[in-house]
Amino acid sequence: MTRNPFHLVEFSPWPLVGSVGAFFFYCWFSFLVSCLWCLLFMFSCFGYFSYYVSVVTSCSSSGSFSSFSYWVCFCWIALSNVVVYCFWGSFFFAFFWAYFHSSLAPTLELGGCWPPVGLDFLNPFSVPLLNTAVLLSSGVSVTWAHHSLMEKNRVSGLQGLFVTVFLGVYFTFLQVGEYYDASFSISDSVFGSVFFVATGFHGFHVLVGSTFLMVCLFRVMSYHFSDGHHFGFEAAAWYWHFVDVVWLFLYLCVYWWGS
Repeated sequence: MTRNPFHLVEFSPWPLVGSVGAFFFYCWFSFLVSCLWCLLFMFSCFGYFSYYVSVVTSCSSSGSFSSFSYWVCFCWIALSNVVVYCFWGSFFFAFFWAYFHSSLAPTLELGGCWPPVGLDFLNPFSVPLLNTAVLLSSGVSVTWAHHSLMEKNRVSGLQGLFVTVFLGVYFTFLQVGEYYDASFSISDSVFGSVFFVATGFHGFHVLVGSTFLMVCLFRVMSYHFSDGHHFGFEAAAWYWHFVDVVWLFLYLCVYWWGS
């Protein structure tokens, strides 16, 4: 094991802590105890965050890896990211399928039309259009930050990352305000169910991506990335572009066409 050229992650209790917290968090979904949900969710996040910090600290203190081990690890991690994106793409595809299945052939219970009778849908050219502009602008700024890192322009990279994180948080606030202003709820027919579940899961991905980019911002400030070794940032940028693409489909299919 000592002659292995690959980076070996040290034994850590944090993955078990995060997994146990996530397991009991899902188990307690059947009980209406919101405070316990929050505690278990925070416990799970604490485990995963602690593990991430330990891995980053270990990698940063272990020095540079050999080019062979770096590229082998890079290929495997990149492949795992592609698998994850395919999974989430299929996940959102199921929501689009449910949406078009109900909208192209609305039942009598829905009044034979779409949106259902008596349901006042949101104006697609107000807050949803602003959200689209905000998210597309964040995609441009994260690309700006990426190119700045590759050109060894650390200050410009920090500026691009800060703008991206700000736009991601701003998008979340706009989405929450849209939910509060909506005249329908998740229990209002299949329309409300698909709308809130699809946009809600996308909003969750925006939160995860914003956190991911925020961590990258602090890592750039701590000189953890270089022009040739910054895969953590590249993974965050890929994730953010995936979020952008999903939102474009949501806006075109649910907000614009569905209205």
